Amino acid sequence: MTRRDEPNAGAVAATTDAGALLDRLAAVLESRKGGDPERSYVARLLARGPDAILKKIGEEATETVMAAKDGVPDRIVAETADLWFHCLVMLVHFGLSPRQVLDELARREGLSGLDEKAARKSGSTEVRR
Repeated sequence: MTRRDEPNAGAVAATTDAGALLDRLAAVLESRKGGDPERSYVARLLARGPDAILKKIGEEATETVMAAKDGVPDRIVAETADLWFHCLVMLVHFGLSPRQVLDELARREGLSGLDEKAARKSGSTEVRR
């Protein structure tokens, strides 16, 4: 039996490259643009526009915070997945990709968070590593 034949093998394989997983999800979400809102939740959300998408992100962020306050690991993971999913819908709506977010995270890797935040406030691009 190969790893692909095992239960949850897809999940195991998918987590080995988060960027590839996010790319696949974004492609599916992109394919829902202009779809039938009666048959697709994502098509319905995209058709309703940015206010509906952003409201949903706010709801999911609140649910994520509540799950974290409760300290139940499975719930924290589930709510975070919901939040990330709806953020992906937002990116698709605005013509952006998860790769752009990953590139920004990679750019920030190794930077002092305090210095990076201060640089954003001052408009400076120079940040200590």
